[in-house]
Amino acid sequence: MADTKRPHVYGTVLDTLRQRLAEPPSHRVQLLAGPRQVGKTTLLLELERSWPTTAIYAAADAPAAALPGWWDNLWARAERAEQGAPVLVLLDEIQHLTDWSRLLKTKIDELARREQPVHIVATGSSALTLGHGTHETMAGRFERLQLVHWQAAELAARFNLTPAEAAELAVRYGGYPGAVGLRHEPSRWRAYVRDAIVAPAIGRDLLTIERIRKPALLRQVYAVAVGHPAQIVSLQKIRGQLRDRGALETIAQYLSLLEDAFLVAALPKHAGTVVRQRAAPPKLVALNNALLASALDTDPPTATHQPERWGRWVENACIAMAWNRGQTVRYWRREPIEVDFVTTGSWGSWAVEVKTGTYGPNALRGVLAFCRDHPDFRPVILCDPGRETVTIEAGVRALPWPDYLHRGLA
Repeated sequence: MADTKRPHVYGTVLDTLRQRLAEPPSHRVQLLAGPRQVGKTTLLLELERSWPTTAIYAAADAPAAALPGWWDNLWARAERAEQGAPVLVLLDEIQHLTDWSRLLKTKIDELARREQPVHIVATGSSALTLGHGTHETMAGRFERLQLVHWQAAELAARFNLTPAEAAELAVRYGGYPGAVGLRHEPSRWRAYVRDAIVAPAIGRDLLTIERIRKPALLRQVYAVAVGHPAQIVSLQKIRGQLRDRGALETIAQYLSLLEDAFLVAALPKHAGTVVRQRAAPPKLVALNNALLASALDTDPPTATHQPERWGRWVENACIAMAWNRGQTVRYWRREPIEVDFVTTGSWGSWAVEVKTGTYGPNALRGVLAFCRDHPDFRPVILCDPGRETVTIEAGVRALPWPDYLHRGLA
């Protein structure tokens, strides 16, 4: 089994799939997980159009998929189409099929016994739902890829934006490609994000999981989380803002589910012991700034209008960038100093402070103290373009946050 968890942007995933599909059929499913509305269906349709022989696209969340015989008819079509050349079967939103992993395992084993040349690519929006099926039933029969929320560099390339425009777009309106064209119509844009992304992710993807016994509470936990971007909030405080009270363990579980659905991450504190880490309150991060903008009926902040709120949104976008790119992300705090986030992974080990507007040498205290205690980490300040002088004079790396949103810290 190959279980490729490292996240990728759209173009990289498409190229990888084309390379794998050019190989002889291996009777392993190419399993693509990722957030809603980041291009999974578009990617399948691109593969369908470019496939040299027969390609069959089937949406498991379509009404027809609930009809008797749908699954058997799908594979009967594939068998009729197979004339010695590989057939490509594209299964969209596979998690909506009841007992999908057992069905797919049975079919893969049957194709292998018959030595039928069939490639299978399947997508799903919930990492948790797909994870249960793949690990419990599909062991050895899949290779996984993960799409991520679109970053500033891809927005610039796909929508003919300058780097500065793309970075501001990522902060104010997030990175859902289907919503980009609606950003000049705020009410229509918000309706799209709420109805096409948030509501299905919570109301369909997560609610198909049996252990969610309080759907209303789950929605309230989500609302509180996106209302506190890049803020450290105790579970007790979250509970105090809910209409329906729930146990702290339930709130923690729902935050974990929201992370599996690519909506909100609850960052743990970087600490020396597991016990202390679990006792510390989480730092809440929306994994796409569109979730922040769609939660309110007011315009997103700018650097000149609501600068404090703007700073929170820039920090949230920077932390989400690291999470989406597969880094391990935590925060650090030792009163009275803290670090916005610390990250380890393919970029290396960094202690990162995000500063918008003017700042002085005191802004460096947190990252310098952390790196003194943790010498494997390097300090970096993400700041507005043109405000790097204070940091550079102190011998600390400075990087404009728009540049970071394009290329990260590698």
